Amino acid sequence: MDVKTQSLEGSPPAASGARTGESWGSFAWFLLKLLALVLVFRTLVFSPFSIPSESMLPRLMNGDYLLAAKWPYGISRHSLPFDLALPGGRLLPGTPERGDIVIFKHPIDSRDYIKRVIGLPGDRVAVVGGEVVLNGVRVPRVPAPDVLVPLSPNTGCAWGGEAEPAADGSGEVCRYKAFRETLPGGRSYTVLDFGPWSADAFSERVLPPGTLFVMGDNRDSSMDSRFPASAGEGVGFVAQDLLVGRAAVIVWSTDGSADWLDPVSWFSSARWSRIGDRL
Repeated sequence: MDVKTQSLEGSPPAASGARTGESWGSFAWFLLKLLALVLVFRTLVFSPFSIPSESMLPRLMNGDYLLAAKWPYGISRHSLPFDLALPGGRLLPGTPERGDIVIFKHPIDSRDYIKRVIGLPGDRVAVVGGEVVLNGVRVPRVPAPDVLVPLSPNTGCAWGGEAEPAADGSGEVCRYKAFRETLPGGRSYTVLDFGPWSADAFSERVLPPGTLFVMGDNRDSSMDSRFPASAGEGVGFVAQDLLVGRAAVIVWSTDGSADWLDPVSWFSSARWSRIGDRL
C-alpha cells in the first residue's frame, strides 16, 4: 500500500477573518491598558485644573491651566473617579505645609476651589486690620513693588486697581498695590490688598484637628476661610479629607481672546511666559 506523505507547503492559509479578529482583540487590549494607565495617572499622580477667577492674583490668573499633584496629601475619594468612597477617609494621609497652594472640594457644593494654606490643625488664627495673626504673632508683611496685570477678555481691573497703558504699548495693564507676606517656616509670596473691608477683621479661633485655614492671595476678592461655608461663597475651615491635590505647575495660560474657529488665535492668545511656571 502506498502511503502518501502530506506536504506542509500545500496547507491552506489561515483565514483572514481569524487574523482580523486577533488584531481587533489586541487593539482592544491595548486601549484597555491605556485607559487603566490614564486612570492610575489621574488618581495617583497628576490631574488637570483650570483657574476660573482672580482670587489668587497675582500668582494665578483667570485662564491658567495647571496640574495638581495628587500624592502629597494622600488619596481620598475626591481623587478617585465618581468620588468612590474609601475606608478611613484617606489613604497615606499627609498634612499640607503652610504656604502650599491646594485644590479642594467646597464643603457644601463640591466645586473645586484653590487657595493658599495659612493655618494648620491646632493653630490659633486671626485677621487684624487685614493682616494675619498666627498663634498670637502677626505674620510679617512688607510693601512690595506694584503688580501690573495685563487686561484681557478674561482679566479685568478690580475695584482696588488702576488701569493704565502698558509700558511696551501692548495694551492696558491694571496696577495693584502689593505686599510680601512671610509665613512661619519661611514661605514667602505676594498678596494684593486694596484697602479696608469687612473681611479685614476675623476674631481668633483655634483650628480643630484635621482642618485648615485657607486664604486667597487677592485678599479683597477671595471667599475663603474667613467666611462661613456657603454654596458658591465662603469655605469655612477646610477638612483635610476634602483635599484633592497640591498645585504643581502651569501647563497652559490664555487671555481669553481665542476663537475656536480661528486656530491662529489659539496661539496668539497664549500667555507664553506663564507656561511652565512651578507653583
